[in-house]
Amino acid sequence: MIYYLSEWVAGAVEGTPWAERLSFLRLFRYITVRSGGAALTALLLSWWLGPRVIEWLRRLKFGQEYRDRAEETGDLRARVLSKRGTPTMGGLLLVPVMTVSTLLWAMWIPLVCLTVLCVLVLCGLGFYDDFAKVSHQNSRGTSEAVKLTVQTLVGLFVGLYLWWNPATSRLVTEIMVPFYKHPVLTGAGVVGVLLTVLAVVGSSNAVNLTDGLDGLAIGCTVITAFVFLVFTYLAGNARTAAYLQITYVPGAGELTVFCAAMIGAGLGFLWYNCHPAQVFMGDTGSLALGGGLGVVAVLIHQPFVLVIAGGVFVLEAVSVLLQRGYYRYTRRRTGTGRRLFLMAPLHHHFEKKGWYESQVVTRFYILGVLFAVLALATLKIR
Repeated sequence: MIYYLSEWVAGAVEGTPWAERLSFLRLFRYITVRSGGAALTALLLSWWLGPRVIEWLRRLKFGQEYRDRAEETGDLRARVLSKRGTPTMGGLLLVPVMTVSTLLWAMWIPLVCLTVLCVLVLCGLGFYDDFAKVSHQNSRGTSEAVKLTVQTLVGLFVGLYLWWNPATSRLVTEIMVPFYKHPVLTGAGVVGVLLTVLAVVGSSNAVNLTDGLDGLAIGCTVITAFVFLVFTYLAGNARTAAYLQITYVPGAGELTVFCAAMIGAGLGFLWYNCHPAQVFMGDTGSLALGGGLGVVAVLIHQPFVLVIAGGVFVLEAVSVLLQRGYYRYTRRRTGTGRRLFLMAPLHHHFEKKGWYESQVVTRFYILGVLFAVLALATLKIR
């Protein structure tokens, strides 16, 4: 919006004495300026709205009073009980702030609108799930089938839109992998659409599974978003894209503004979500953030880079899949289910081993930074 307003004002005063005085409006043509503005706006809005939203959630009694996992014993159970009553659905702060900042500073091109639309749909899905949990005071919420169906439909919508649009069809018909500069598969629209669905569904659920300790999910999200802030900026610049031999995507630079807004909103939310948390993100925020990262990765033709940049999310998701698979396999073979980890997702395994919550979060942050550096290395090692 600010871009369009500045262009309108600049055009209106052109040829008048005001033209020189308002020449600073040209700054808003630069993606770097608008990205910085989006990050700062999101951060300040989060700080300002945070206490108000938290108090509002408390008044509505949207607190996490439930916890019915028998695996939680000893110190872990004591830590869980200490968090009872903390408001959840913090995504109602995070997602609106991120959306407003994006729409305020970015150009409203199809790539931006598509990303924002997907984030809002997944935010709605997460809100429905959180509300079901709070209403019934248990951790079941909506069924996995419903969540997977909605997430899959979002991924299909993105994939088919890109495939049927001549300007973006190569983003799904050509399959790119990290550390290699040429497509490994061409003319593979169906494969590309399936990868799009996997990117959106996988990323959305992986961030959701990581959201189990104070500050863990949002901190790792900020780190991953920074990687894609770099990638979107480079992919949207024809010269740098050609130099680095990555896919040039016209308009991808505007997604830099979205990533910057995610970083600003994430840091603002972390202010209230760090240990001891004053508010939890809930599925309202985690499903939306994960889905947003997945959509951005697809739109810049780098879905596999997301696997590297979001390595912590991948580890968390894989730990749950392995735990469930091994438990079912051993129960079928021996009659008694066994576990690979003391508890899944992975962060709870380390809690059960005696790590303090702050230790787990800090060490996972370090892993997140290492994965981010590896993802950025794919720009040169090709």
